[in-house]
Amino acid sequence: QVQLVESGGGSVQNGGSLRLSCTASEYTYSRNCMAWFRQVLGGGREGVAGISSDGSTVYPDSLKGRFTISKDNTKNTLYLQMNSLKPGDTGMYYCAAMRTEPTCYHDFRLGDFGIWGQGTQVTVSS
Repeated sequence: QVQLVESGGGSVQNGGSLRLSCTASEYTYSRNCMAWFRQVLGGGREGVAGISSDGSTVYPDSLKGRFTISKDNTKNTLYLQMNSLKPGDTGMYYCAAMRTEPTCYHDFRLGDFGIWGQGTQVTVSS
């Protein structure tokens, strides 16, 4: 079974930066749309960033400019660079992949993603 494993989470002060990584056990799924989601306290799981097979990216308007998604296909690895972190960014971050679709959508529907990682905790303190 294909697996996604996140790393890079931890604690950081307000205004700091973190880079999350997600490595896929099979290269096949890194060719499809991949995305980062998060779940903050009191909220549901929401899309953070997505990247299609051709390298095009999508972000929610509220996060564009602070978070950047990228990937290295040779390493089957997805990245999320997070800058200017705020306490409101605290939560569990997950990487996910579509099984067959190469292009990401703009609405970040949970049901479109068939492969999920276990998540990594990000804590931002003031």
